[in-house]
Amino acid sequence: MLSRAKIIKEELIENDTSFFAVCIETKNASQLFLSEGEDKLGTLAVAMPQPKNLVGSPLSSVLLGDRNIMISRLLAELLAQKTGKIGLVSVFTKSVSEQEAAPILRKLLDNTLKKQEEEN
Repeated sequence: MLSRAKIIKEELIENDTSFFAVCIETKNASQLFLSEGEDKLGTLAVAMPQPKNLVGSPLSSVLLGDRNIMISRLLAELLAQKTGKIGLVSVFTKSVSEQEAAPILRKLLDNTLKKQEEEN
């Protein structure tokens, strides 16, 4: 029997602001939607994991959007590296800057992956 996608939800509150994560894990990819205040699609980046015998960071590109480009790519690369799968990351923020959001969203990504490991 084929396995179905797994969905993980996580929430983090920083400075009285809620940040949400929805992660959809399939056999060959992890899709992570990170957002501030409510679940929304934001700037979308994709990254391919590097083969184990090659040195360097994963190949990544922004597919949609123009805000939070750097953090979207960085988190997609990190997700691909940590999971060994294609990583798709969406980042939506409305009141915090990319610089302020980066450490919060990184923590949220880490918490989501930790929860995912616990459920496996």
